[in-house]
Amino acid sequence: MTASGDRILDRALAEVGGKALWTKELDRALFDGEIDFAVHSMKDVETIRPDALEIVAMLPRADVRDRLIGADSIAALAPRARVGTSSPRRTAQLLHLQPDLEITLFRGNVATRLGKLEAGEADATLLAAAGLDRLGMGDVGAAIAQDEMLPAPAQGAIGIETLGANDRIRALLSAINNVSTFRCVMAERAFLAALNADCHSPVGAQARMEGNALIIRGEILMPDGSMVEAGESDDPAALALALLDRASPELRAIFG
Repeated sequence: MTASGDRILDRALAEVGGKALWTKELDRALFDGEIDFAVHSMKDVETIRPDALEIVAMLPRADVRDRLIGADSIAALAPRARVGTSSPRRTAQLLHLQPDLEITLFRGNVATRLGKLEAGEADATLLAAAGLDRLGMGDVGAAIAQDEMLPAPAQGAIGIETLGANDRIRALLSAINNVSTFRCVMAERAFLAALNADCHSPVGAQARMEGNALIIRGEILMPDGSMVEAGESDDPAALALALLDRASPELRAIFG
């Protein structure tokens, strides 16, 4: 199925409906009984989902990092280099690291974005390592360490959603659920929910398991990268509230 997010490529998602552009066609098919379950890139799934739907399984998580194409590292980008992205998070993180960068809108699939880069529309771009790996392009670009750019919440995760009342499908899907990935991604989504973040909000988050304990790192940024608050906790909601409490009024105002 082709989602609206694949068809509307000339504007940022935040301007034309946000992450629902990736899910509404699949949601309709679930409600109409055309499909038994939907497979999502979890990074592109809205934090608040319809009550009748349930995310019931996730596959083992892929590489969560971003890759930079066009330069060997962010530090190697030339002064005032043009970087193509439509992500508020990547924009804010890049400008925090190198404020003189020029950000230009890049939308579309991997081939489209690489084509724009090849055509000279930007000097560099960032793509999710997981997407490149799935396309057999694991040698494209330079991986950016999580300490330098914290990934998007749920990046690298594939999730499976069905009707909550469909016990038969829920039971079948439980057989392929990766419990560690599921716990981490749901914690990252809980962090987003506690922030009341939307597709305009520059947010990074990464949860990990340490034995049976879950630890989550998170950060919130001003869109221009001028302010950032970051921290770590075993409680996603508590971390979100702590970051908002420390944030300046300007930064706090970004989160509704």
